[in-house]
Amino acid sequence: MSLEEMKAIVVEYLTQAKKSKHYFNDLQKAIQKKFPDASLRDVKKVCNELIAEGKITYFSTGSTTMYCLAGREGETTDKGE
Repeated sequence: MSLEEMKAIVVEYLTQAKKSKHYFNDLQKAIQKKFPDASLRDVKKVCNELIAEGKITYFSTGSTTMYCLAGREGETTDKGE
């Protein structure tokens, strides 16, 4: 299990998802499907690195922080709409 593989999973998940914004738990579940032993700390590290690289961004609803693919911040809910 490498961080690069986990990064690829997160980017793929966010690219293929219908929704543009996701909770941290959504990203954690996506990684743990392939790597069941991935810890919460590993997932946070992957997300932080992807944010630093500019591939994903935070989206704040005011009460909750969500994650989205860079460039999809302005989308409302679904790609198909």
